Amino acid sequence: MALNPLDDQLIADYIQSLSRLTGIPLDKLQQYGSTNNLLNALEHPYSLELTSTQIRKVELLNAFLRSHRFLQWEEENAKQIISSPEMANRYFSIHLAGIKDRERFMVAFLDRKNQIIETKVISEGSVGEAQVYPRNILKAALNADCSSIILAHNHPSGISTPSPEDIMLTKNLVSIFTPLHIQVLDHIIIAGTTFASLANLGQMPRVAESAPNYSGQRHYTRETNTPYSVELLPCSTFEKQADDEWER
Repeated sequence: MALNPLDDQLIADYIQSLSRLTGIPLDKLQQYGSTNNLLNALEHPYSLELTSTQIRKVELLNAFLRSHRFLQWEEENAKQIISSPEMANRYFSIHLAGIKDRERFMVAFLDRKNQIIETKVISEGSVGEAQVYPRNILKAALNADCSSIILAHNHPSGISTPSPEDIMLTKNLVSIFTPLHIQVLDHIIIAGTTFASLANLGQMPRVAESAPNYSGQRHYTRETNTPYSVELLPCSTFEKQADDEWER
């Protein structure tokens, strides 16, 4: 419920603009907004029982908003390094936070100052899995001549807790990149408005623990009973060392 007349006007302007851009009837949006968060009209459009044309317009609007947020982030952070999991979360959330219907796996390639050289989408899959080929990440890393990489993907389930497959994939990539003196700084998991960092959780392997595997790994998002929000572990000696490595 709006707190003052200005809020009422802003909400009315939002509904009218959304209706014009997507073709969703004004009365349907007003009725939906009376009992639901209006942002869900973009994030979960199927709940409004829209036509295929309206769904397509919502998808185009979401793509535009993601691009706008990315360009805005680049403008604000053109010379800023990614020096912490929190900053990595902010960066990858621009690309991943609004994706509810599929899993997307991305990698940022960084120079010695932790500035982004390039960011690539490595794979996209279904709601529950994405096929990740380590050789594709390796090829992109060598082409970028990077010093380190940060892995990231989304959990469409809204649960940011790392799955065993998340950890296994990270260990395999560390085993591939360690001999090349390319450091895997972190693996960020985006789930709605929350995130998890394997570095913060103390689950980033420091040395290769198994023989490298270059074949495709089917990366699963496993549903659990873990609450939606994640509470990071208290800072430990291990995390302090990890932070020192981030700062370099």
